[in-house]
This record gives sequence, structure tokens and C-alpha cells, in this order.
Amino acid sequence: MRKSENVSISRIYDNLRRNLATILLILPVIYILFGYVFYPSFRVLMQSFTRSGAITLDNYKEFFSLENKANISALINSITISIGSVILSAIVGVPLAFIFTKYRFPGRDLFSSLAVLPYALPPLVGVISFMFLYGETGILPRSIQALFNLEKPPFAIDGVPAIYLVHTYTMYVYFYTFVSSALGSMDTSVIESAYNLGASRLMVFRRITLPLLTPALVGASLLVFMISMASFSAPFLFAPDYRVLSLQIYFSKVNNDMDMVGTQTVILSVISIGFLLLMQWYSGRHQYAMISKGIAPYQTELKGRFGRYFMGFLGCLIVIILLLPHLTIFLMSFVKDGSWTWQILPSEYTTENYKNLFTKPGVLEPIVNSLKMASLATTGNLIFGVISAYLLAKRQFIGRRLLDILIMVPWALPGTVVAMNLIIAFNKPGIFTAGQILTGTFWILPIAYFVRHIPLVFRSTYASFQQLDNSLEESARNLGASWFYAFRRVVIPMVMPGIFAGTLLAFVTAIGEFVSSILLYIPTNKPISVEIYSQLDRLSNFGTASAYSVLLIVLVSAVLIFSGKILKVRTTRIF
Repeated sequence: MRKSENVSISRIYDNLRRNLATILLILPVIYILFGYVFYPSFRVLMQSFTRSGAITLDNYKEFFSLENKANISALINSITISIGSVILSAIVGVPLAFIFTKYRFPGRDLFSSLAVLPYALPPLVGVISFMFLYGETGILPRSIQALFNLEKPPFAIDGVPAIYLVHTYTMYVYFYTFVSSALGSMDTSVIESAYNLGASRLMVFRRITLPLLTPALVGASLLVFMISMASFSAPFLFAPDYRVLSLQIYFSKVNNDMDMVGTQTVILSVISIGFLLLMQWYSGRHQYAMISKGIAPYQTELKGRFGRYFMGFLGCLIVIILLLPHLTIFLMSFVKDGSWTWQILPSEYTTENYKNLFTKPGVLEPIVNSLKMASLATTGNLIFGVISAYLLAKRQFIGRRLLDILIMVPWALPGTVVAMNLIIAFNKPGIFTAGQILTGTFWILPIAYFVRHIPLVFRSTYASFQQLDNSLEESARNLGASWFYAFRRVVIPMVMPGIFAGTLLAFVTAIGEFVSSILLYIPTNKPISVEIYSQLDRLSNFGTASAYSVLLIVLVSAVLIFSGKILKVRTTRIF
């Protein structure tokens, strides 16, 4: 009896200790989510119902007023741009995924590797490169004009078409990587069985291939839609007069109409979060799985001369199109500031732009600021992501599903929304600011980066925890290891690839962040993205701005290469 009683007491003690550990882990997660995500959002929501210190619906009446249609137009335009970006990105990304995954031809490996080049092009830098290349005074239109002796350039991207072009170029990679991953893991024996039973190619695609690709297509559509809704750089530089909600919020802040800022921010948040929930609902209703026989997917080799030449030509064309923006920025980085005006190509080149970066006092400071703030934010993302992912994957408690959804909410919040939430929430001392005013200080930007990228580390780490067998941790505990020792020496090393994937992607994204930065920065913490814009907007220093951009591309590429080649990390596992 005593032995059984001792066993029962030991189990009760272990359960109590485990429950206590779970509670201790949940508390900081809830504190962070409430203090830096939901409290700011609640403050903005209250602000949207306030005018001149009184509670009212006047802000929403003004927003939806038919007399002043600017806000309604911005709402409709934002949704239209986002849906159009999803469609165009899918039209480009999905066929490329099929071509580079299902067929073998000369140069295929090189072409498929270069297909993800837009990953290394931060949003602002991408917009600038397209301006230099395809704009009204861009290199390509002016070259064609001179070559054919035309009175004016035959084309020039501007306005809404320019937004679509930039979005398609920078966002098709989500469809490409997601669909490529899904096709690569698809068991071809299922498709072969369907063909053997007499199914046509169209039926196989419609009844087997497309359903199995549904999760990848939904995930890519979700990302592209939310990124498009948050898009700021392309509308700001190509179509400042075209109303979209992200720009409306910026202009309202510039005019110091904070009540309307709150209203516009709430509506943009509702649209983004609503689309997130819609996609999750749709994905939940359409669950498809296959029983694999372990047969590796094969690729069809193109043996016909015409097919091989055509695919080789198509691959070369794709590479040229993908490389042009990068090469343009690199070329412009050697241009002497102020020397490029009416010429097709710059007439004066210099290496002074790069020398100034590393020798002129203060020039390197924006880069240092970005690295410092990105490192601080990513460290916070790492700690929060690992704790929250472990909780949801390995612990049982009430509200797990709700907590999972709440952690993903920041990814649905555009950068403009995150910035305005923090401005309104932290413009006075509070318990979440250690009694300090954070608005207008150095710390507001790292907090914005942290909040924006919470889901990145969480999702990648959560996926790794789900694949980890619970018996490994239990075995370590049964051998006498404490929970912390087992977690540190057994669990963490096993899930390290997932942790690295999310952490590196969060760091890369934070370095080039522009949307939140333009609203929150102060002179002492100006990041590299804002400095690039300042060089273009105020000084027309194309060379200096491009040199900054090249350095930013190098930093991002170095992190991506390090993660892919050294750490063997695939960023597509995050979603």
C-alpha cells in the first residue's frame, strides 16, 4: 500500500509541477500579447470612437460619407489591388513551379535557384530599381526611344500598373516556393494510378493535383493578400494620388488627424484579419491527404530538340528579367550624385559612394541602426516564439486554439497599423512602458519590428515541435534530467532548424522594414530604408541611395545564403 501511495503521490506531484510550469510559461506569453498587440489595438479602437474628447460615431460617418469619397475609394482600391496582386502572382508563380519541378532541361537547376531572387530584394529597393529601369525616365523606355528614333518613350510604368508590376515581381515567389514544395512532396503513384484507370489529364489535375495543392495555394494567397493590403512603398512612390488605406493613414497622421487615423487603422485591420480568418476557414473545410508508398516524385526529361531549346530560351528570359532590377541598382550605385538627368545612361561614374559609406562620418550610422534594432527585435521574437510554440505544441491547457489564432494576428496587421497602434498606445506612461513615454524614442521601432514579426519564429518553431516525438523528452526526464535540462539539451537541438528558419527570416525582414519605420523613426535611430528614401526624395542622390540599397541587398542575401547553405534552412517551412 505504501508503495502504491508513494507512486500516486509522485504522479500528483509531477502533474502539479507540470501544471505550474505551464502556467509560468503562459503568463509571459499573455503579457506580451496583451501589452504590445491587443492593448495598442484596443487604444486605437477607442480612439476611432472619439472626437474632441467625446465618444461618437462621427469618425465612421465621415469615413463612409458619400460627400467625401476619398476613404471609401481607398478601401475599395486597397481590396482591388490586393485581389489583383494575388491573381497576377499566382499566374506567374504557379506555372514556374510546375516548369521547374516537373521537367528536366539544361540549366534547370540554375533557373530554379534564381527564381527566388526577389526574396533578396527589400520592398523599397525593389520599387526604386523599377523606377530606374522602367519609369518615365527609366533606362529601358529611353533606350527603346533612342533605338527606334521615337518622339517619346513607348511605355513607362506609373500609377496602378506600376503597383501591380512591382507586387507581381516581389510576391510571385510565395506561390512559386509553396507550390514547388507541395509538388515535390506529392506521391506520383497516385497520379499514375488515375491515368491507368482512364482519367484524362484535365480530370487528374482537377480531381487530384489541384486538391492536393489547396493548402499551398491558400497559404500563398493569404500572404500575398495581406502583404498587398499593407503595401506602402509602391503606392507611395508610383501613385501617391491613388487612394489606398495605407497611404490614407500616413496622410492623416501628417495632417495630425489622429481620430481619423484610428478609424482608418481599425478598418484596415478588420479587412486583413477578416481575410486571415476566411482563408483559415476555407482551408479547414478542404483537408486533403494521400497515403504515400514512398515513391519519390520524378521529373519528365524534355528530349525533343524544340522543347529543350524552347525551355532553355524561356529560362534565360526569366533569368534576365529577374536579374535586371538587381543589376540596375548595382550600376546606379556607381553613379556620381547629381550627374544623371536627361541621359539614357548615367555619364559619370565613381567609387566615392562606397568609399563614403565606410569612411565618411555618420554615413554608416543608418546601417548600424538597422542592424541594432533588427537584432533587438529578433532576439525578442526568438524568445517569445520558442516559448509560445512549445506551449501550443507540447502542453495541454484551456484556450490553446484561441491562443494559436491570437499569436498569428500580428501577421495580419499591416505595418502601418502596427505603427499607429504603438503611437497612440504608448504616447503616455503605462505599465507596459515601465512608466515611460515610448512614442518618439529609440525603443518604439524595435518594438514595432518585434510585434510585426511575432508569427514568423512562432510558426516555424511550432512546426518543428509538432514533428518531435514526445517520448524523447519523457525519456530524458525518466533518466533523471530536470525539465529545463531536457528542454535545453534534448528538445532545443532537435527543433533548431525550425527556430533558425523563423529567426533568420524575421531578421531579414526587419532590416529592410520601411512602412513602420517611416512613421516611427526619429533622427537618432533612422534606419537604412528611411535613409535610402531620404537620399532620393530630398537630394536626388541616386548614387548614394543605390549604394545603400546594394549594401542592404548584400546583407539580406548573406543571411539567406547562410541559412540555406550552411544551416540547411528552408524558409518555406514557416507557413
